Amino acid sequence: MDGPMHERIASDLRRRIASGELPVGAAVPSESQLCEQWQASRGPVRQALAALRADGLIGGGRGKPPVVRSQAISQPFETFLSFSRWAEGMGRTPGQRTVEIARRPAPPEAADALGLDEGEPVVQLLRLRLLDGLPTMIERTTFTWAAGRLLFDYDCDSGSVYAYLSGRGVDLSTARHVIDAVPADETDAALLGIAPGAPLLRERRHAGSARGEPVEYSDDRYRPDLVSFTIENSQQAHPSLLRSPSPGDPPRADLAWRAVP
Repeated sequence: MDGPMHERIASDLRRRIASGELPVGAAVPSESQLCEQWQASRGPVRQALAALRADGLIGGGRGKPPVVRSQAISQPFETFLSFSRWAEGMGRTPGQRTVEIARRPAPPEAADALGLDEGEPVVQLLRLRLLDGLPTMIERTTFTWAAGRLLFDYDCDSGSVYAYLSGRGVDLSTARHVIDAVPADETDAALLGIAPGAPLLRERRHAGSARGEPVEYSDDRYRPDLVSFTIENSQQAHPSLLRSPSPGDPPRADLAWRAVP
């Protein structure tokens, strides 16, 4: 794996945690052990461990060796537009199985999201996404006809749809993401190998061009025992966290984030 030393160390530790080589509760190799293994100074090792702490994968008090806290792999927002790119960046193997791709009249929710009249032609794609061969996420994606029709000349099981569309000149420069939780329906349960009604993390994505022209609306559902989400904030980019509990309902947080070029 190429890249800075601290990223290589962190990626290897994430792989070992996700595979169960370092199970929850296990001690993480010490700084001195990691320095020896990687022939590195303490600086990159400490950066790698700090990244895993920020992801919630490891924990431990001051003066105590870190231990594994979670095996759920965190997905930063900057890689949300491509599951394949995110997985590969983590040193994992992405996979996909196309369940269905079809031209259909736009249903109401997708028509609203894409700025279309209900019934206009769109392309809908249903895929199961895999991480190291394990069913991890369900994609239900609706593309405008201009973009989606290109997929009929592409093997959607062969790799990243986003990379293919970008290579064909489709502008996917902006996105808005809304995160919530939903129970698994019958299709989710069958494809992910879980019980109907099991909780899933849902990400609804509206993606478009730099000029704001809608291109894609997606409803992606992740197994929460395998994937979690993180946000990195700065003075230049402010994600908004809106808390809107209804009377008598448990508090919930709706997260809206917009990436701009």
